[in-house]
Amino acid sequence: MERKVTVIPPTLHLQTHQPKAQTVRRRAAGYARVSTDSEEQQTSYAAQVEYYTSYIQERSDWEFVKVYTDEGISATNTKHRDGFNQMISDALDGKIDLIVTKSVSRFARNTVDSLTTVRKLKEKGIEVYFQKENIYTLDSKGKLLITIMSSLAQEESRSISENVTWGQRKRFADGKVNLPYKQFLGYRKGADGFPEVVPEEAVIVRRIYTRFMEGLTPGAIAKELTADAIPTPSGKQRWQTSTVESILQNEKYKGAALLQKCFTVDFLTKKKKVNEGEVPQYYVEHSHEPIITPDEFDKVQVEFERRKRISRQYSGKSIFSSRIICGDCGSFFGSKVWNSTSKYRRVIWQCNNKFKGEHKCETPHLDEKTIKARFIVAFNAILDSKDNILEDCRLMQATLTDCAGIDAEIESLLEEIEVVTELTKRCIAENSQTAQNQEEYAARYNGFVERYEKTKVQLEQLRTTKAAREAQAEAIGAFMFEVQELDALTDFDDKLWLTIIDTATVHADGRMTFKFQGGTEIDV
Repeated sequence: MERKVTVIPPTLHLQTHQPKAQTVRRRAAGYARVSTDSEEQQTSYAAQVEYYTSYIQERSDWEFVKVYTDEGISATNTKHRDGFNQMISDALDGKIDLIVTKSVSRFARNTVDSLTTVRKLKEKGIEVYFQKENIYTLDSKGKLLITIMSSLAQEESRSISENVTWGQRKRFADGKVNLPYKQFLGYRKGADGFPEVVPEEAVIVRRIYTRFMEGLTPGAIAKELTADAIPTPSGKQRWQTSTVESILQNEKYKGAALLQKCFTVDFLTKKKKVNEGEVPQYYVEHSHEPIITPDEFDKVQVEFERRKRISRQYSGKSIFSSRIICGDCGSFFGSKVWNSTSKYRRVIWQCNNKFKGEHKCETPHLDEKTIKARFIVAFNAILDSKDNILEDCRLMQATLTDCAGIDAEIESLLEEIEVVTELTKRCIAENSQTAQNQEEYAARYNGFVERYEKTKVQLEQLRTTKAAREAQAEAIGAFMFEVQELDALTDFDDKLWLTIIDTATVHADGRMTFKFQGGTEIDV
């Protein structure tokens, strides 16, 4: 008997699953996006919305849903595109059958995002129509065309990103400084495009620097500013310690600018990282009017380094806090009040651990009058041999600032990291492309990781060493400045004490050894 085959024609659309004989109006939505907030682009944005509204409504086989929009948003990824994400959510919830947009580049410049989204929609029978390319994603040719066009759009985005980066670095090289003025205390954009001092805000900046050099911690300064109802740079009421620290360490307040402190790692994700030498930096001196003198700024950085060495032990309650050391046990001296409720009330300084250990520290207590008097004697002793001390300081400073050897080691380690990173990438790629013994692969991979981590530790150690040397050189410079400028000291000067003294060690026999920032020690 002859085999007979009867073809039964389809009754449903392959993608939409709607009856072929039934004419169903497709629920259509438009998507419009502009990537900048410029006036020209805003005009384009309004025109797009109007166009898609009328374009969809004029089709008898389409039912208008709405036009979804994003203003001033990049298309390199879909993470922060609220209008786009809402549209996709509504489509997947069964509210939209068709999305109409201008082109693949308007939809997404990221190939992965574009294809992932299209696939999601396709699984639910939802189609996207790209007008410029005349692509319907449910069409048999749609997937191939989408892949090609998305890749081209991604390369276009990469090119734009590189051009923007080049433009930024050209501005950096030309010394053009731009600040986030809305969140930057003390400056506004001037008529010439450069930072201009805001007098009433500059007062707050100077106050922060003064209070820090008077011994207060950034946390204590933050509490003061909050209590005085002074708004933060961003307009908030509560000051954070980190905000005060940022102001104290930002070189722009001395009229200089270090540009490209961070950079964009990936043009797609917009991920940024701190520049640790991967790309050039540009240091511009005298770029704009300073609020803090360079000398004052440098003194603050030296004090920061000094407090960092002290770590958690630092206290900013007094100018003598965290500076006077017990010669017996190495602890700091702290203030104690004797006879607090009587007319014989007095403040003395003694070792904080004097009675805490098995053996009582033999160092005597001191009153503030004695400390001040001995400091005056020690400083004047410095002045008596000023020339010799200054020459020693110059030699020491020259040695510390000569970091050619350290810089060469850092460069070598950076090259090593680059090589190991490339080897690791190749190792991973080979394992994904060809069958390998996984134990051998794991051993190779772990070896590269270990090598990378070891190199990174060495690099950080060298950078720390270099930073410490630079800080010490700055401290010596500040010390030399004070010694050169002053004659014999007759009265105690709080600011001079805070600027020039590193530590004052009290010995059991009553002597005090004053160690100055330049490294010079004087016994009194």
